[in-house]
Amino acid sequence: MARYLFQFSYTPEAWAALTENPVDRRPGIQALAEKVGGRLIEFSYAFGDYDGVAIFEAPDETAMTAAILAAIGPGHLKATKTTVLIPVEQALEAMRTADGLSYKAPSAQR
Repeated sequence: MARYLFQFSYTPEAWAALTENPVDRRPGIQALAEKVGGRLIEFSYAFGDYDGVAIFEAPDETAMTAAILAAIGPGHLKATKTTVLIPVEQALEAMRTADGLSYKAPSAQR
């Protein structure tokens, strides 16, 4: 299964609700991942551009997209970013495949 890094930021209203009534969001996120045939690997809050991150395994991009659409549907997230994670073994295979390939860059000359 493919792995995905999902970064998110809550709306101010979501933060207000969570501050008033702290809730562990992991069980709901895990259930959502399982509904699309995947699983939640990690969920953490963060400092920086995003309020938190989750790492998921999902069967494919369609399943992951469905989970993301379901997650953003309630409107409590103001920003998200999803990145496909490439295992080292696959990256090494890509490097081996790239060796010997060539591509001509565009020329600045006419």
